[in-house]
Amino acid sequence: MRVAEAAALTAASQLPRSFGGYTLFDFVGKGGMAEIFLARQRTDLGATRLCVVKQILPALAGDPGFSAMLVHEAKLAARLSHGNVVQVFDLGREGGRLYIAMEYVEGFDFNELLRRCSQAKIRFPFELGLHVVREALRGLDYAHRRLDDEGRPLGIVHRDVSPSNLLVSFEGGVKVCDFGIARATETVPTTGATAHELDEALRGKAGYMSPEQARGETIDARADVFAAGIVLWEVATGRRMYRTGEGRSSLLEQARAAQIPELPVDHLPEAERLRAILTKALASDRAARYPSAGAMLRDLETYAASARMVASPLQLGEWFASTFGADIVERRRARECAVAALEQGPAVVVHVVERAKAESPGESASRTVASAVFSLPGADPAKPTVVTRPAAIVAHARGRVAALAALVLTVLAVAAAFLVHALRVRR
Repeated sequence: MRVAEAAALTAASQLPRSFGGYTLFDFVGKGGMAEIFLARQRTDLGATRLCVVKQILPALAGDPGFSAMLVHEAKLAARLSHGNVVQVFDLGREGGRLYIAMEYVEGFDFNELLRRCSQAKIRFPFELGLHVVREALRGLDYAHRRLDDEGRPLGIVHRDVSPSNLLVSFEGGVKVCDFGIARATETVPTTGATAHELDEALRGKAGYMSPEQARGETIDARADVFAAGIVLWEVATGRRMYRTGEGRSSLLEQARAAQIPELPVDHLPEAERLRAILTKALASDRAARYPSAGAMLRDLETYAASARMVASPLQLGEWFASTFGADIVERRRARECAVAALEQGPAVVVHVVERAKAESPGESASRTVASAVFSLPGADPAKPTVVTRPAAIVAHARGRVAALAALVLTVLAVAAAFLVHALRVRR
């Protein structure tokens, strides 16, 4: 078994468990920088909400530079409140682990959505992909223009705009997540204990880097515009813009060179206008690029209206339901089961109590009751019985005890009736 799989099984086997003010109850996965859990937060007054808790890997969280930068960036991200941005709720340390708690979006990230379409041999409709990019640009433009309390620009740059950081809900909403995390990784040395984690993180985002970011230069909001341009290019063509393989350079080297492949979009309406938008968004010279996400969004809105490619969250949600309805139901049922299990407490293992030959009637009764309470129907007496939740034990025990009580009451009633009859006969 691979190390990643073993780590995932270990993390999942320890659930549910408390972590600060949260109860972690479902393991989502592990990335290059964090372990991700679905959690529930309960207030002092009993209100609850679902959220996502990202526990930063110890090798990264232990680096002072990374921790300081992540805290700084997460504080900026927590100031963002927009319909196209995932809300950050909390940032802190618990048991030596640095974590971020954020809004839960029920759906797929865009990368997973496109992967599922590829596996099912379904072409993702371009008008819906165009909608995803437009909504992402809306969130990016808001973040780029955000001001502090003194009216000064916060200077927020995402630095990792890629399909895996665009969350698409089953209702058709689109939200950009993980503002600031990419910048924190740039402060960590690429040697020592953190080298592997950073390599994993870098490998995923290099294919969406602007040339200036890939070269390690100072970047601004136009780097996010370039990344959004790559996502749009891939939605339009149905394939990756930068690809690896035999005879090809690494993704990072391709990003530095910024040699944009010819765009085959002649099959799309008003192809020349779309090609012009992509050419400007993917200009290697940032001075020739769109100056802001808002500027690119305006041109895309005009194109969508002219080409009659305007889609809405409602249309995207309907497409989700018709294409992946079974997956949606399965995910929702899994989440509901996880929440229901959470209500019943942590998992336990109960060993079956074996019956033994009694030395006295009293001992026989006590051993029989013990067996009735702890052994489940169909259990093998030679093996321990695994009971998923304490509530299952309680419910089972209550049923068996109730049956035993009913039997005792019946015996007492018969005895009482017999005694009354005997007294009447004597008289």
